[in-house]
Amino acid sequence: QQNRYVIMDPRQPQAAVGYLLEESSFIMRQLLRTRRPFIANVLDAYGNQVFQVRRPAWLINSTIFVEVDGILVGEVHRRWHVWRRIYDLYLGKTQFGRVENPGFWNWTFTVCDENGDTLAVVDRSWRGFGYEFFTDAGQYVVRFGEVLADGTNRAGVAGQYVEPLSVSRSLTLTERAIVLALAVSLDNDYFSRHSG
Repeated sequence: QQNRYVIMDPRQPQAAVGYLLEESSFIMRQLLRTRRPFIANVLDAYGNQVFQVRRPAWLINSTIFVEVDGILVGEVHRRWHVWRRIYDLYLGKTQFGRVENPGFWNWTFTVCDENGDTLAVVDRSWRGFGYEFFTDAGQYVVRFGEVLADGTNRAGVAGQYVEPLSVSRSLTLTERAIVLALAVSLDNDYFSRHSG
């Protein structure tokens, strides 16, 4: 089935701030499953398209493209490794981030700059054995962190305190869109079963 995501702001969990809706061929979904090509439209809360994510079919390494008004603004490339999950993030043709996840059961993907400093984190939240085993739904937390004037960070999830994410710099909106595309790529590469 086509993936559909609801984008929530944890500080205001009562209303969605956006949606991500996949468009793909029924035949390709059945034949290629997680390696299928698709386009996903990222919409704001009012249904207006903000940007588009395009992912071609792949065999060894996946790539996902971020487009705004039909113009390519960024890319995420997966690099092959036996057990590690490695991704390179590009703004235009300039690399601004990298993910080097140790693999296997590690579900936290930290985006780092060229110096190894944290820029953002994508985490696949564990929702319980029964929920994970019997459904194809997942929950992801994308944390960008925020560098404040006093040098501290603050964050909250559903009204509760969460350990602040220390980042080396705040990402631009375009870079944040690319990190969101990374989360979509991670979901399709590792966590979606796409059973009928």
